[in-house]
Amino acid sequence: MTTSAATSAGLTDQEVAARIADGRTNDVPTRAARSVAEIVRANVFTRINAILGVLFLIVLSTGSLINGMFGLLIIANSGIGIIQELRAKKTLDELAIVGQARPTVRRVSGTAARPPNEVVLDDVIEIGPGDQIVVDGEVIEAANLEVDESLLTGEADPIDKSVGDPVMSGSFVVAGTGAYRATKVGREAYAAKLAEEASKFTLVHSELRSGINTILRFITYLLWPAGLLTIYTQLFTSDLGWRESVLRMVGALVPMVPEGLVLMTSLAFAVGVIRLGRRQCLVNELPAIEGLARVDVVCADKTGTLTENGMRLQEVIGLGDDAGDGSADAALAALAAADARPNASMQAIAEAYPVDPGWTETGSAPFKSATKWSGASFGDNGNWVIGAPDVLADPGSGAAAEAERIGAQGLRVLLLGSSDRSVDTPDAPGVVTPVALVVLEQKLRPDARATLEYFGEQHVTVKVISGDNAVSVGAVANSLGLQGETLDARQLPDDTEQLAGVLEEYTTFGRVRPDQKRAMVGALQSRGHNVAMTGDGVNDVLALKDADIGVAMGAGSPATRAVAQIVLLDNKFATLPYVVGEGRRVIGNIERVSNLFLTKTVYSVFLALLVGVVGLVAQLTDAEPLLFPFQPIHVTIAAWFTIGIPAFVLSLAPNNERAKTGFVRRVMTAALPSGLVVGIATFASYLIANPGSQAPAQLQTQASTAAYVTLLISAWWVLATVARPYQWWRVLLVAASALAYLIIFLVIFLSEWVREKLMLDPSNLAMMSTAVAIGVAGAAAIEGLWWLQGRILGEPRRLWR
Repeated sequence: MTTSAATSAGLTDQEVAARIADGRTNDVPTRAARSVAEIVRANVFTRINAILGVLFLIVLSTGSLINGMFGLLIIANSGIGIIQELRAKKTLDELAIVGQARPTVRRVSGTAARPPNEVVLDDVIEIGPGDQIVVDGEVIEAANLEVDESLLTGEADPIDKSVGDPVMSGSFVVAGTGAYRATKVGREAYAAKLAEEASKFTLVHSELRSGINTILRFITYLLWPAGLLTIYTQLFTSDLGWRESVLRMVGALVPMVPEGLVLMTSLAFAVGVIRLGRRQCLVNELPAIEGLARVDVVCADKTGTLTENGMRLQEVIGLGDDAGDGSADAALAALAAADARPNASMQAIAEAYPVDPGWTETGSAPFKSATKWSGASFGDNGNWVIGAPDVLADPGSGAAAEAERIGAQGLRVLLLGSSDRSVDTPDAPGVVTPVALVVLEQKLRPDARATLEYFGEQHVTVKVISGDNAVSVGAVANSLGLQGETLDARQLPDDTEQLAGVLEEYTTFGRVRPDQKRAMVGALQSRGHNVAMTGDGVNDVLALKDADIGVAMGAGSPATRAVAQIVLLDNKFATLPYVVGEGRRVIGNIERVSNLFLTKTVYSVFLALLVGVVGLVAQLTDAEPLLFPFQPIHVTIAAWFTIGIPAFVLSLAPNNERAKTGFVRRVMTAALPSGLVVGIATFASYLIANPGSQAPAQLQTQASTAAYVTLLISAWWVLATVARPYQWWRVLLVAASALAYLIIFLVIFLSEWVREKLMLDPSNLAMMSTAVAIGVAGAAAIEGLWWLQGRILGEPRRLWR
């Protein structure tokens, strides 16, 4: 028996108070998150807000307040982003408190589970299988204590710990029990130092975010030449005076900035966090919402995922000549009483045998996932082991055959046996004499079948990976309707390529060791799969960490919750489809929204380039300069109902379309041609209507209005294509957008005061007719491009859902 101790009753309340007063507390935040001040600063001081702010001040210098309405975008961008991120922070912080590891702290006043931030220097913390080491410390008690430090050091083998040995925060206990004294707390702890940079609140490592950043870099390259050309031609080649020239320059520059794109992306993520929070789903890393939507293989642990954690002892079947003499019952009661940190199986046995026979323990061996057995020695009462029948019994024996038969019914079967040597010897368990089969009943989760069916419908492959008997695991999978072959993991090859081939062939795996779970995740990833791993036990930690998305059950070990990106606090496997749905909503809707914003940027840049080039040519040939057709108020109103409000609605709408890779390619394939069509149509309309810079102001306003009408019609049709496939509310959204502009123009037509303030004049019916005709032609071209893009991208186009 590997036991050592230097026991301590822990700190007194006075000693704890003194350490708190001195600041010697575990003051690391409960989760990586931005503070309120950081959230406000990050949403206010953005590059886009800075650009709009400078342009807003330039417009104010002209005295035209109405043209400065686009400045409201700064308030909207900042306000919406701050509010939603604060709501998401509140949701996550509340859930994190529920889901955090609560170490068992021993003090003179009593032993109790406490939040990590209540641990102080020199506290004594008790540990057992599955417990996470929350602060650095020194072991003061150890009974077969083994600690896995792989998350910190990369060393996969558990390390034996004795009194005086150090333990590091971030590691976790895989076997045995013990206690340690906290020697470093808070930011001085080892894991806290390692995580200081990695734990920053961020939305990086996301295909969606990185794709948008790529697009924004591309736009930046376009903005420089278009912006400089516009500034030069509007300020130095026209004779309108500085005030009018500045307004037209700003009118060209403002729509080039995709002001709402980043906002809508952050908003969609934040709303996803809030929605999932209502379902008791803690998202430790925001991109996990997107990541799970891209997953095509889910590796599900059986116990705690497909079945409930609790178990019930169904029967004990005696074996051999000693069957029925009561020795099995007494041994089971003694083993249950001797186990200070029982797992689910031992808890079920303890409930069935609550009376301790009073045997004196002389040695013990804790359960390990690698060995699949545990046991205790009781002097004259013998050495007893309990564990997997196919590990402890001869494969050809009657006991193994009977266990196989019972396990085929989906029941968990353990073998109770007596050993010829003490269980804590290096060569234990030695020769095992089977005494009884312990049959445990596991309850299937009522929502497991529906969840597996959902993944099947979505073409997501499910692999059941368990440490239990392969036949038993296969029976559970079959009872849930999961089709496929079952394999004992002891037959798995070590070579990654061969392992990947086996994983493609089989669906259910039993007797899987923790290192094999990790290897299986890696093998699937080597074939290009996005892998999600679900689990709740300490044996799942390494696989959870290596998977693309790790999903832990809230009732699982603290170590699994610590490494997982998603924690299902209510332990419901059925929550996963909602997480997938949120990810698909984020990905699909942001792609739609991106098309709107980037189309506006493309046509704004292209229109500015066309006007600027004509202006340069005019200057070189002494011809009449060409003014930019719009002022800032025009582009502000244009964005209201073709982009702003529709984009907000579309970004939050339901969307179950399967996530696909190639975000940048699809968005640019749609936005570039559509933007060029809108820009060409608007420029052509303006050229036809343009009366020249020497013409009366009314005619110039009418020409600008004609170009504006063409712009609105063609841009509105971009919205009409982006909103597809139609549902009743999408049709209503598109129709409401058109109706809003019809009402605006009706008011302008009827009110001279509004006409003057908005600098629009639709009274020239000849110009308006031509503008409408060009706008319809532009819309027809956009419609044709939409169908053509579907063919190029290999995506079937549908008008209706």
